[in-house]
Amino acid sequence: MLLGREAQTEALRRLVSEARAGVSGVQVLEGGSGVGKTALLEYAQSVGAGMTILRAAGVQPEVDIAYSGLHQLLLPLHDRVDHLPEPYAEALRSAFGLAVSPPRDRFFVGVAALALLSDAAMWEPVLCLIDDVHQLDRASIDALGFAARRLVADRVAVIVVTHEAEPIVALEGLARMRLSGLDANAARELLAAVAGGTVDRSVADRIVTDTQGNPLAIVELVPELTRDQLEGLAPLPELLPLGRRLDERGVAKLRALPDQARTLLVLAAADPSGDLSLFWRAAQREYGLSPSSTDLAILERFLSCSPRIRFHHPLMRSGAYYGASGPERRRAHRALAAASDPVRDADRRAWHLGAAAVAPDEAIAQELERSADRARRRGGWASSANFLERAAELSPDDPRRAERLLECAHARLLAGQPGAARTVLRQAVPALSDPASCSRGTRLEGMIDFTLGRPGDAAATLLTAARMSAAHNVREARDTLLEAFDAAHLAGSFASVGVAQVLELVRTLPPDPFPTVADVLLGGFAALLDSGDQAGVAIIRPTLDAVTRDHVMTDDEVSWLPIAWIAALELYDDRAWQVLTARWAEAARMRGTVNALPIGLGRMPHFDVVTGRFAGAERMIAEAKDLAAATASAARPGGYATAEMSALAWRGREAEARSAAATLITELTGLGRGVGIRMVHLALAVLELGLGNYRDALRAGQKARGDDPLLHLNAEPELVEAAVRCGEVEVARAAVERLSSRAQASATDWGLGLMLRSQALLADRQDAEELYCSAIEHLRRTLVVPQLGRSHLLYGEWLRRQRRRRDAREQLRTALDLLSDIGADAFAGRARAELLATGERARKRAAETLDQLTPQEDQIARLASEGASNMEIAMQLFISVPTVAYHLQRAFRKLEITNRASLARALSDRDAPWSDAAGPSHGDGRAMRTERSIGESAARQAGVRSSG
Repeated sequence: MLLGREAQTEALRRLVSEARAGVSGVQVLEGGSGVGKTALLEYAQSVGAGMTILRAAGVQPEVDIAYSGLHQLLLPLHDRVDHLPEPYAEALRSAFGLAVSPPRDRFFVGVAALALLSDAAMWEPVLCLIDDVHQLDRASIDALGFAARRLVADRVAVIVVTHEAEPIVALEGLARMRLSGLDANAARELLAAVAGGTVDRSVADRIVTDTQGNPLAIVELVPELTRDQLEGLAPLPELLPLGRRLDERGVAKLRALPDQARTLLVLAAADPSGDLSLFWRAAQREYGLSPSSTDLAILERFLSCSPRIRFHHPLMRSGAYYGASGPERRRAHRALAAASDPVRDADRRAWHLGAAAVAPDEAIAQELERSADRARRRGGWASSANFLERAAELSPDDPRRAERLLECAHARLLAGQPGAARTVLRQAVPALSDPASCSRGTRLEGMIDFTLGRPGDAAATLLTAARMSAAHNVREARDTLLEAFDAAHLAGSFASVGVAQVLELVRTLPPDPFPTVADVLLGGFAALLDSGDQAGVAIIRPTLDAVTRDHVMTDDEVSWLPIAWIAALELYDDRAWQVLTARWAEAARMRGTVNALPIGLGRMPHFDVVTGRFAGAERMIAEAKDLAAATASAARPGGYATAEMSALAWRGREAEARSAAATLITELTGLGRGVGIRMVHLALAVLELGLGNYRDALRAGQKARGDDPLLHLNAEPELVEAAVRCGEVEVARAAVERLSSRAQASATDWGLGLMLRSQALLADRQDAEELYCSAIEHLRRTLVVPQLGRSHLLYGEWLRRQRRRRDAREQLRTALDLLSDIGADAFAGRARAELLATGERARKRAAETLDQLTPQEDQIARLASEGASNMEIAMQLFISVPTVAYHLQRAFRKLEITNRASLARALSDRDAPWSDAAGPSHGDGRAMRTERSIGESAARQAGVRSSG
């Protein structure tokens, strides 16, 4: 009976109907206990007759079992897992404990679940009904939340129920329906139906008011009242047992049951798996009860037994479990542990043993520890932490307890729970005794600081941990120093421990006979600091050459990619930077580390901005934002946000850029991220130079340069131009000297081109022209098109001042074409004004509309134009194949084409300026493996043939 829920039932009916028609949808039902959320799920199931119905329900005891909720939901589809591309099939097998394989990111498991749902929906529309999602295990919640956000055109409807007091980050942003009590008329109608007769108006009003229209409260209350009370012939109790006492009412009813029925209900409530055979085995062994000796009619008032045990309402399970005494609950868990298979169901057996224990027990603690290890291998870090926490509680030995808490804290951090990790770590630290454990604890504290957004604190703590490790484990000390370097670099001037102090310890460590890439790069940065650019580059350059060659990616690559990325930028090596930028995102894509992908994608827009691919930067920023929202990751202002602001600056969008800069500086200051603030000032220097505000550009350039003796951030060229325009010759000369030292040591076309251009700005009339020409020649061989365009602009401006108008026009036309084509509008405006000053009127170009494709449509269309199949695109972007087809058809309509063969031509005009400007060197052997090749690589792993 669903009285007073017409709007809600209509919304659910429409959701199911649209899924049948091919448009996926998700609805979160939110409300307090007893308001009818479960009844609406039952209604949706009836409306979804003929669809594939998948159901799951969260129960508190199951939160310790990784992916148990997802397994429960997808169990009817297990026979279809083998039909999926192998990376997806492997991820699901690993998550469900059906195969031993490296753990997958929980969000990649969500992608695999999405693929399975999409595959099933190709045969029959799918309806997923998930009750009490807040009581599912954390890995399942994150995986399901990620999958739900990426449903578009898959014939799948998902309805999720959660309690209003249990907000779930993974579901934020999804369509929500808030349920409260029934309105007065519907509540009275329900009351009359339950009472089976007339109810006095004043009595009805009292009941409706006191229950606040809660349907379950009304249903539970009416049988407790006499007919005289309902008809107003006898007074109602002064205090009706409602509201918070609703659970207690249920408990009281359960306690009034016969002992046999109550015992079996406690046993059923203690086993969240709902396994009927396990239930009766435990009942027989522990209590001597069987179906033939039990009054099943009493049990069926509370639960159903086919095909699995399922309570009619979550409050019934709660009441049965928590209404029992502690000894009764422990006996039920002991019975279930004894009846569980120690091999096939080892984790649930260990969990039941842990729940049954009342005193420290090392044997049980070891079983829980083994379950934690299995959960870790499946990628269930939250479950691993739960097992370890209980194992620590049952540890009779204090040092062993501390070790388990230390491992638990690490698992909590990897599960995305840094606050909980810190709490557990503080419990462990006082009992840690040996130096190795103490240094690990200190290192973990630094990692927690870093995750919580305190890189300055993290740098100091990690440096302390490295010093502690150096005495007993040099390898661990080196690995910790890499983390300290990353934190100190990010914090910049906000860190009490800077990059220089980290590198001082690097020099004191004994040499490693088998150094890692990170070891060599840290040594190279130390040499840059101590011995100058020539010495440092001599170490870094061969390493960059080696790691940017095409090779099979190794597991430790992600650890050294950040420092290698910084090294390539500092050495002005655009080719290495290109490869490493793509490889960073590729590492996350290929390994299924979806949670890390927004960080990797956050680096790609920086490369796109520097090379003038502003539309490409916007695509990457949109994807990074989408994934950050889908994974409930906090947006990092120092990541794609600074690239977004930089793109605005290069495009000359003054108001937007200034507003974004002000917001970012405030946010980054609060987070203590000095390097991000320097990048914002660098972007502001570019903005001011484009607008001709040279004094402001000088101030911004000086802030961008800072006082870091090691990490320049490529700020010198902007600083030189601004200083020269302001007559600050000594400032410009100092910047040229720093730039020249680094560029000559690196010997890259990017560095040498910027050095020569900067020297030309300070040179006399006799030398300047040759320097400008040489600078342009070098930059023509690079990918940094904006700097090439600006070099033509500066050369043209110089020629005009020399009264060589005809020569100036040639350079200024080239500058205008290059800068207009890539969308660097402010610098293009400077070129146009200079052309007017030479007597030539430049035609202003119309703004490009980009055919109004969304960033995702544009990205899918480009990948398809390069020959990627729908499956390859889906695997690269972590969406389903039907969603790819949906966006591709929308792109076709907007581009006014009908097939893939026409895509390349329709999109080519947008890429032509960037490609042509880069020159023939654009395709040399060190160029980046494109996103197309990444998709092919993923498809090869999946066993999918590439097709146009």
